[in-house]
Amino acid sequence: MISKKAKYALKALKVLAEKYESKQPVLIAEIAEKENIPKKFFNNGILHSQKGKGGGYQLRIAPDQVPISKVIRAIDGPIAPMLCVSLHFYGKCDDCADEVTCRIRPIMEKIRDANLAVYEHTTLQNLID
Repeated sequence: MISKKAKYALKALKVLAEKYESKQPVLIAEIAEKENIPKKFFNNGILHSQKGKGGGYQLRIAPDQVPISKVIRAIDGPIAPMLCVSLHFYGKCDDCADEVTCRIRPIMEKIRDANLAVYEHTTLQNLID
C-alpha cells in the first residue's frame, strides 16, 4: 500500500500535468483545494517553483516522462515488499540466515516485479488521459 504522502503527491502532480502545456505556474492553494490536499504538503523533487506575483509550481519534466515509480520512490522509498528484494534500496533481512534458501524471497520478487511493471509503465500522463 502506498502512503498518504505518495497519494497526495500523485494527486498534486496530476493537477500540474494537466496544466503542463500552458506553462503557467499553479498555486499551492489551487492544487490543495482542487484535490483536497493539505496546503503544508508539497514535494519539490520533480517540481519547479516560481516565487512572487504569478508564481506557483510547475512540472520540470513532461508528464509522459514521469513514471509513477519515480514519485512513489521519492516519497515512500522502496516499492519492494521487503528490502532484500529491493532494486534501489536493498538491505539484508535481519532475521534471515540465507537469502539463497529463503522460501519467501522468490514470492516477494514476483510481487515486486508485478508492481514495478505497473508503476514503471504508468506515467503522470496516464493519470490525466
